[in-house]
Amino acid sequence: MDIKKIGLLGGRGYVGQEIIALLLHHNYLNITSIFSSSKVGEPVKLGIDSTMLYQDLSLNNIVLGDEDAYILALPNSQAKKYVDLIEHHNPKAIIVDLSADHRFDDAWEYRVPELSEQVQSNRISNPGCYASAMQFMLAPLVNILKGSVNLFGVSGYSGAGASPNERNDLEALKDNILPYSLISHLHEREAKVHSYQDLLFTPHVGNFFRGIMMTGNFILLEPMSSDEIYNLFAEYYDSKQLICIQQELPKLQDVQNTSNVIIGGFAVDQEIKRLTFCCSLDNLLKGAATQTVQNLNSAFGWEDNIGIIQS
Repeated sequence: MDIKKIGLLGGRGYVGQEIIALLLHHNYLNITSIFSSSKVGEPVKLGIDSTMLYQDLSLNNIVLGDEDAYILALPNSQAKKYVDLIEHHNPKAIIVDLSADHRFDDAWEYRVPELSEQVQSNRISNPGCYASAMQFMLAPLVNILKGSVNLFGVSGYSGAGASPNERNDLEALKDNILPYSLISHLHEREAKVHSYQDLLFTPHVGNFFRGIMMTGNFILLEPMSSDEIYNLFAEYYDSKQLICIQQELPKLQDVQNTSNVIIGGFAVDQEIKRLTFCCSLDNLLKGAATQTVQNLNSAFGWEDNIGIIQS
């Protein structure tokens, strides 16, 4: 396999730093340029040669090179102007957008790696962190559910980004949990469009840095035992190396700083056919950076997990 050159637009934030760390250990993806608005001229850390400096991200000063692909790790609503710039510079370049800007755009390929076929486009929209967890829970169930699904998610405060705000204010979070966007959260819409329409989601921020714990309540069409549900999930994800199905409830500590997803704790109320279980993943890795690398791998025609699962 030929080594591919990668440019990262938005390297300062938490996700950008995780992408850099993953690419450092990838044998075939070589990060050759990193752009930032706030760290221009500063050396890039995380083990990269100190001669690599953050380049200017501003539209008036950005200088693109001969990269084969670009990763956009930018805030929502910022991607389009950089997409236009890249397309003018090199229309054949692969673009992976981590923002929500193209998740509902049919011209872009929305891809959750474990739930999707090989990438067919050079314009790829990465899924959101909460939306990923919801879809991992829903995918094996969509044909055996009745009525509304209710999902309750708690994320670490890194999900609120590195810029100071109420949801990453440690004083506000002390001995606390903060509900927010209780109606029409963007990831609720995302999961509805790409997985299951009759869905309600309530997000919260907890007093920990990273990770997501999602609890779902589902009504089954027909009675099933918890063992049957476990077997259904185990078979569905049998070939997916990053997804672990277990009988026990997942623990957040077991997924933090990993690319793994843990789904478990299956419980069924037979009288009303109610199914409840949990899913945990690291919002910065499997919820963002890991899926970026998986989608780049697929776009280049490689297996998803190259550079993620070390041989």
